[in-house]
Amino acid sequence: MSQTVGDYLLQRLREWGVEQVFAYPGDGINGLVASFGKADDQPRFVQARHEEMAAFAAVGYAKFSGKVGVCMATSGPGAIHLLNGLYDAKLDHVPVVAIVGQTARSAMGGSYQQEIDLQALYKDVASEYLVEVNVAEQLPNALDRAIRTAESSRCPTALIIPADLQEEEYTPPQHAFKQVPSSPPGTAWSRPVPAETDIDAAAEVLNAGEKVAILVGQGARGAAEEVRQVAEVTGAGVAKALLGKDVLPDDLPWVTGSIGLLGTRPSYEMMRDCDTLLIIGSNFPYSQFLPDFGQARAVQIDLDGRFIGMRYPTEVNLVGDSAATLRALLPKLASKPDRSWRETIEKNVASWWDTVEKEAAVDADPVNPMAIVSELSKRIPENAIVTADSGSSTNWYARNLRIRGDIRGSLSGTLATMGPGVPYAVGAKFAHPDRPVIALVGDGAMQMNGLAELITIARYQHLWSDPRCVICVFHNNDLNQVTWELRAMGGAPKFEQSQSLPDVDYAGFALSLGLAAVTVDKPDQLATAWDTALTAGKPAVLDVRCDPDVPPIPPHATFEQMKSAAQAVLKGDPDALHLVAQGVKTKLQEFLPGKNR
Repeated sequence: MSQTVGDYLLQRLREWGVEQVFAYPGDGINGLVASFGKADDQPRFVQARHEEMAAFAAVGYAKFSGKVGVCMATSGPGAIHLLNGLYDAKLDHVPVVAIVGQTARSAMGGSYQQEIDLQALYKDVASEYLVEVNVAEQLPNALDRAIRTAESSRCPTALIIPADLQEEEYTPPQHAFKQVPSSPPGTAWSRPVPAETDIDAAAEVLNAGEKVAILVGQGARGAAEEVRQVAEVTGAGVAKALLGKDVLPDDLPWVTGSIGLLGTRPSYEMMRDCDTLLIIGSNFPYSQFLPDFGQARAVQIDLDGRFIGMRYPTEVNLVGDSAATLRALLPKLASKPDRSWRETIEKNVASWWDTVEKEAAVDADPVNPMAIVSELSKRIPENAIVTADSGSSTNWYARNLRIRGDIRGSLSGTLATMGPGVPYAVGAKFAHPDRPVIALVGDGAMQMNGLAELITIARYQHLWSDPRCVICVFHNNDLNQVTWELRAMGGAPKFEQSQSLPDVDYAGFALSLGLAAVTVDKPDQLATAWDTALTAGKPAVLDVRCDPDVPPIPPHATFEQMKSAAQAVLKGDPDALHLVAQGVKTKLQEFLPGKNR
């Protein structure tokens, strides 16, 4: 039997080390689906419940494996459905390759069923590399370039393969005019370092500073040890952008935690008071949470020169690999004997974590959502992977989850789309089947798509050597983040028709799939519930009924600002009195040491 184009595509993916393709079938990729069958499902066809979820799973896989994620969909509607997940990859700089079908070449331009202009549709999301393969000889070079471009530019790329071509006999490119042979799979990546004169200039700025602050993002993940050394020499504290939350553990006393609206008070205070700023591998966009313009001298390190010097007036911009650049910089840094700045940071961090625990212990109706993550922090395995969805639960992931050991965590950082928490968890389990995965998801995201992806988890759980995959649902029957945004931005009361969600038995649905499930509606049940879910021996859903009126108070919020917001809310919010009381009780924990309520 001759090898088809579809057969060769899978062969080439295997040669690149691709072990699974997150996908959903359709007649626009029937030729490829048939090839999976002939290849004994190698690479594995991982069937999501929806193409968007396939793309999210590929993003999660890429984030946690460090490899390229691959997703696949049929022409027309399937290709359209991939877009949100691919934009998530684009905005968070994640390598993903999308393979999509297209109407047969003979029907193109004839207003045929499911024919859309995929070149136009994908032009933006796959702007770094997008090609339609129209003859077999194109395929190896096109696929190789899609993978190499995704890796080198940390972005999504796309191949469009017409349905009829997938079933044609594969013929390789020849050494002939206008045919492009391709090298074997594999690439050796460099670790660029800036010129020594630029390293010297950066060292001068950092050595001159008396109050050095460091901000790390996901680009610093491979430089954790170097960041530690720089922080020790300079006496700096380290704040973490949300995508860099897992770069350093939170048990280091000078790590101030997340920064920004979802950040911590020590991060806010460090940026407010520093005189020198070092940004490593971060494109954190909210300049209002960085030092005031003119306050601090600044240095930035980033592998991508397109994203450097954008957020703060940096004096020295070093384009290079974070770890290699810091190693070149370290010998030129002078140790600061005065440790008063570091001591202030450590005092603020210790006080903050004490406050976080007190806030989590504040009574709520029925469960304080902060307590959900605080209890997890006490017992989370040190090799766990945590995925977070977009919503009010993201606040508690950002502030309350204490990273330690080898814990990894991520979320939709820049697109901030609802819905990736559970499919990210699926991708994480395929990336690391031997590690526990925990997803922190709001009930809005669960109703949007998380419930369906529980079916995917149930289907593939037998492949994971460590079966632990805990989906924790923040069950408050409210689209809570938007509710708080309405209140905070314009003092608008909660609009029930828009914000209220129908009540769903998430635990009951999980049990119907054969998963483990625990329901929590009292605070004293939380600790045991986490223990049960983490020792269930199979995937589990933790369904926690929590209070929608516990406010995600920004770290810089003052009592005067809270008073102003409360006055606006009291105009007619259905939960006004309760939420004002919760806000006051929560904020008081910063000023009443030793009191929990």
